[in-house]
Amino acid sequence: MTDVATPRYRSRVPNQPKTPARQMRIGDEWYDFDLAAKAQDSERAAVIRAFIDWYIRKPGAELPQRPDAAYWKTAPTKKEGD
Repeated sequence: MTDVATPRYRSRVPNQPKTPARQMRIGDEWYDFDLAAKAQDSERAAVIRAFIDWYIRKPGAELPQRPDAAYWKTAPTKKEGD
């Protein structure tokens, strides 16, 4: 008999994320945002989550700080997949 991916087997999947993936459309600003997040030693997802927490007034949440534009505005833009 073949195993089927039923709910009881799904817990065995390694690296299964705790939250579902979300999608949205963003223009080429996405790449500048990546550089800006990296300038703060962060990742885009962490900055977005922090902003959402602040926006919905989650207790203790603070607006993420923006990096100095001098770093990421002058950095060469390398698009993902290049």
